[in-house]
Amino acid sequence: MKRWGFGLIGCGSVADFHMNAIREIEQARLVAISDRKEQRAKEIGAKEGCAWTTDYKELLANPEVEIVCLTTSSGTHGSIGREVLLAGKHLVVEKPIAMTSREARELVRLADEKGLTLSVISQRRFEAQHQWVHQVLEEGKLGKLLLVQIDAPYYRTQQYYDSADWRGTIAEDGGALMNQGIHSIDLMLWMGGKIRSVYGQIATQTHRMEAEDLGLAIVKFENGAYGTIMASTSIQPGFQPSLYLYGERGSIQIEGTTIKHWTVEGVDRPGPVEAATSGGGVSDPKSISNLYHRLQLIDVIESLNTGRPVIVSGEDGLRSVELVEAIYKSSSLGKEIVRGEDWP
Repeated sequence: MKRWGFGLIGCGSVADFHMNAIREIEQARLVAISDRKEQRAKEIGAKEGCAWTTDYKELLANPEVEIVCLTTSSGTHGSIGREVLLAGKHLVVEKPIAMTSREARELVRLADEKGLTLSVISQRRFEAQHQWVHQVLEEGKLGKLLLVQIDAPYYRTQQYYDSADWRGTIAEDGGALMNQGIHSIDLMLWMGGKIRSVYGQIATQTHRMEAEDLGLAIVKFENGAYGTIMASTSIQPGFQPSLYLYGERGSIQIEGTTIKHWTVEGVDRPGPVEAATSGGGVSDPKSISNLYHRLQLIDVIESLNTGRPVIVSGEDGLRSVELVEAIYKSSSLGKEIVRGEDWP
């Protein structure tokens, strides 16, 4: 059995989810880590029993590193991700894939050109309740899809944004849509399909920062369905993200990992989901389980072993960033943004 060699670039708090996941996967081993802070890199290298460096280019030159998990700050995903792919490594990049659609398209292009796997962390697709819902939609059990509604009513303190100079900036971090809401946006696109147009509004209401702490949008899908988006980091004390789907033959309502309502013709309501996570991070971004990161990394390994596509592709990550950019553009121009005309 082949054990795939992983490298990890960036050892901030989100890196722990990746390292814990890799440790629990039989077909994976952590070969090397990189972090700008020497003491932290040295400590983690000793703890994980792997090579460490403060220069990620040294990690990329290591022939034993086959897959790189990129967990640096969001604003570096495009530039460092490009170097990872140019070095011939498969890439698993934390959300968002990049801060702009231009950078995201370049990553998708490079991965395709070099025959490399590119996957964007969207671990909520691997939660059981979302898998069930996606299957129901694929089988047409809700009939014609009418409306997909997502809410991400999170809370972040001003101290959270003041903890690093890049937090809350448009170029390096993004606001409630690009950062916190991106998982719900990915689920919406996974369930609803391609977007025809969007009308959005953003605002910064309660925080001192550059990016938005409230984002709202009305979406039209190519299949005729509509969608609504609400993402915020100003909602006290913070609530579970929700996903509501309404079709001509039934309805499903999910809050966190809990199915609040299930009316699906011919399909019994599934049992409760094991409490590995609560859809977490509503007020603390570290309060989530690593189970679903592990399932996504296993999916990447199985994709490499079998040649099948990954469940979350670079194109999926690109579509989410395009939609957020379109909402920003719509808010700025005060008009609906239509694919093929004003689309990013």
